[in-house]
Amino acid sequence: MAVRVEPRRQAAPLAAEVAAVVRNLDYVLVAAVAALVGYGLWVLSSVSRNDVPGDPDFFVFRQSVNVALGTIGLAVVTYVNPDFYRRVRKPLYLGLIVALVVVFVFAEAVRGTRRWIDIGFFQLQPSELGKVVVILVLASFLAEFARRIGEWRTTLTAVGLVALPGTLVFFQPDFGTAIIYAVVVAAGLFVAGTRWTHLAGLAAAAAGLAVAVLWVLPSAGLQVLRPYQVERLTGFLNPDLDPSGATYNVTQSITAVGSGGLDGRGVAGATQTNMNYLPEHTTDFIFSALAEQRGFLGAALLLLLYAIVVWRGVKTIALAPSLHGAVIAAACVAALAFQVFVNIGMTIGIAPVTGIPLPFVSYGGSSMIASFALIGLLQAVHVRGRLAGRS
Repeated sequence: MAVRVEPRRQAAPLAAEVAAVVRNLDYVLVAAVAALVGYGLWVLSSVSRNDVPGDPDFFVFRQSVNVALGTIGLAVVTYVNPDFYRRVRKPLYLGLIVALVVVFVFAEAVRGTRRWIDIGFFQLQPSELGKVVVILVLASFLAEFARRIGEWRTTLTAVGLVALPGTLVFFQPDFGTAIIYAVVVAAGLFVAGTRWTHLAGLAAAAAGLAVAVLWVLPSAGLQVLRPYQVERLTGFLNPDLDPSGATYNVTQSITAVGSGGLDGRGVAGATQTNMNYLPEHTTDFIFSALAEQRGFLGAALLLLLYAIVVWRGVKTIALAPSLHGAVIAAACVAALAFQVFVNIGMTIGIAPVTGIPLPFVSYGGSSMIASFALIGLLQAVHVRGRLAGRS
């Protein structure tokens, strides 16, 4: 005789799990991210109001959809125990490699790059979501080989796991995201306890690779970087080289930031943004538009919110119940902090222009969803850490 299972009894364990997750969330991090998202939508509304004639809410509406999708993703990632990813790391990794290869085959070239796959209602950028996959795969590998972390073989294998998708991203070309992949592996190895000699060796190898790409190979007639990438790097080193050409974007960005003063010029008075002297003011240079409109105070508020996110992320590393969770948290914090530093740095001339978006503020669906997923991973590690501490 078949036994009938009551629906309420089936739902009870799930409800209990969800309740446990909700009780143990880092609500300071929740508040900081919510404030960042709200602030970002407000900034985007003011800087893009004149971009589409007759539709001042064009960018805000679409960004709101991206936020909704990201919020759903955050909830799912927070609920899933990070240990689950250790069991599925191979399919995740293979899926990422396939997606990055598909970009070269099917993606249309936009401004000389192939990064986005058009899936109808959404422009998917696999390299952005790849940041999340790389973190999960790296953390799973380092946790599995924790007892052999002092061996060169372990270090080089970890680097190789990230280098393959990173190389594919580099040749899209997407130099900025490729660097984020490198930052992720560096943070993961550091937290996992890799020997200092290994880290120093990797740093020396990276420096040698940079010299080869920027100087040795071009001297031999082999150009690795695209012409516009070379212009960005030379423009960073010599910003007065071509202010009306190669360094135009940075020059206008610095002008916009400086003209904001203490409390900004307001929406109507922000001529750099309103008259389109400041390019890409909804994406790469949205911080410059914010600084022009809201001044130092508005920019400082944004930086304060980012500082809170990084602070809570660092606390999550300490709270992590395992090496696996600690590596995930450290890599998430490093990826977010690096993006903030480079994006803001390039708008004020202290970092080269790389096209890295400003998390939760720059317009873009894949970037928004990926940023929410990183926060979801931090929350997932935080929740399991608190639950383990109470058991």
